[in-house]
Amino acid sequence: MQQNILSVEHVEKYYGNKGNVTKAVDDISFEVEKGEFVAIMGASGSGKTTLLNCISTIDTVTAGTITIGGRDITTLKQRELSCFRREELGFIFQDFNLLDTLTAFENIALALTISGVPASEVGPRVHLVARQLLIEDILNKYPYQLSGGQKQRVASARAIVTKPALVLADEPTGALDSKSARMLLESFETLNKELSATILMVTHDAFTASYCNRILFIKDGKLFNEIDRGDSSRKELFSKIIDVISLLGGDSTNVL
Repeated sequence: MQQNILSVEHVEKYYGNKGNVTKAVDDISFEVEKGEFVAIMGASGSGKTTLLNCISTIDTVTAGTITIGGRDITTLKQRELSCFRREELGFIFQDFNLLDTLTAFENIALALTISGVPASEVGPRVHLVARQLLIEDILNKYPYQLSGGQKQRVASARAIVTKPALVLADEPTGALDSKSARMLLESFETLNKELSATILMVTHDAFTASYCNRILFIKDGKLFNEIDRGDSSRKELFSKIIDVISLLGGDSTNVL
């Protein structure tokens, strides 16, 4: 029996006042099961980043509920949210957000230290996830000594090392060249398949989305379409994504 890690029910997010209201997210509902790797796609201004911000507890919903790991996060107080964010969510950002004064090892270990993991467990857990992401040989280097792709894999290790219920990635390949992007996405596949990480990723890029199990498309704040990978190859899935992008309105450069 599958377990829902994330449940988004009739979520709405409005900005502005009575005279000028913008519906950034308009009655969106979907679920993500444990072990899924899901992408959210849509043009700029479609509402996908606002939705991710609501799921990540950075922003609050206007209406609806968001349940993560069985807890309705829309009812949590600020202090409870901080604790929940630290214990249940992992974040991977486009600009890495690594601390320059710490080595790669220390950047990853910091997440465990903040979570109160005993010192004796920190080293083994950092090395385990570093091995999965093929970065064991750079653990003693500082961010300035690393390539963009290496930094992003260190950031990914930091996000997953605490074993969060859900990993949220916001345009993770946006600052990477094509080779580094491919390596990172292969790392995500490893995290997903070998460590059973549940990943929800916002992306503009069809190539990036083609690594996922499922893709949700958002248009004008609403859920527009959905593709389930099923038995499709990555190349077949890529073609399906391009087909939906063309339906989203206009040419595919709008969301690629």
